[in-house]
Amino acid sequence: MSSFWSAWIIVITLGTLIALMLLLRWNMTNYTGVEEGEPMGHEFDGISELNNPLPKWWTILFWLCFAWGFVYLALYPGLGNFKGLLGWTSSNQGVLSLEESRQAVELAREQGLNVQYDRERMHAEEKYGPIFQQYASLSIEEIAAEPEAVQIGQRLFLQNCAQCHGSDARGSQGFPNLTDGVFNWGGKPQDIYTTIMKGRNANMASWVDALGEQGVVEVATYVLSLNGRSVDRDVARAGEAIFKGQGTCFVCHGSEGQGNPMLGAPNLTNNIWLYGGSQKAVEETIRHGRNGVMPSWENILGEDKVKILAGYVLSLNAE
Repeated sequence: MSSFWSAWIIVITLGTLIALMLLLRWNMTNYTGVEEGEPMGHEFDGISELNNPLPKWWTILFWLCFAWGFVYLALYPGLGNFKGLLGWTSSNQGVLSLEESRQAVELAREQGLNVQYDRERMHAEEKYGPIFQQYASLSIEEIAAEPEAVQIGQRLFLQNCAQCHGSDARGSQGFPNLTDGVFNWGGKPQDIYTTIMKGRNANMASWVDALGEQGVVEVATYVLSLNGRSVDRDVARAGEAIFKGQGTCFVCHGSEGQGNPMLGAPNLTNNIWLYGGSQKAVEETIRHGRNGVMPSWENILGEDKVKILAGYVLSLNAE
């Protein structure tokens, strides 16, 4: 904040408090010329106004509020660029990455700054860290079978994963359903753990330049035929020739279109579509490609929480 706006805020804040104090003081002084408790000469419907002062409890409460206001402004940030005598702040401001956040935490610790978020996080780690370690000592399969561990994993999921995959983990367009047993990168416990821990980059290249518009339509038609759809057979046969041609779709998805977990290439025969399964949607995917990113949670949650989270995801697919 610039010095001008800092000074502006200080003047407005303190000026308002002082003005209110003067207004209260003015209302506590009798300027009417009428003795306290005497009639003011105003009467309506038999009711006469008396010159009574403000109640004592009311004025005392006002003065206490003013005192608290000045104490608060002295101890905590609020007056422009003034940081407060306690050095308190809600969080490390201005960080743009995890690395900057870690550096800010270390700097605040070295300088003895009172950062509320850091204190609460450290308290949470001290309180709940042993619980995470206890369950993380189990295998992922054991975690998936342990009701209390699954509940912890569910809370972790709702806090960190539901934004993309939904609170019910059923996903949405572009974000996979985690309850249908279909995992492009493999559905074994260790595969799920690795996906969460390290993240994934799923890149589908654009094929319109290589295939042309007609080629895109033909390949999309063939792909839909693999799912039992009613399509033009001649167009599908042309698409099959392209699909299985040298250096095209089969390289990633396999000659039968059943995918490759090593590459994250989805199975194209199970009628499960991440970006939509209509003719138009499949053509759009082939034409322009897709770029899906699953972030790495290793540096955000740590190994123990990721393992519990993997157990929770595995439990969603238990038969």
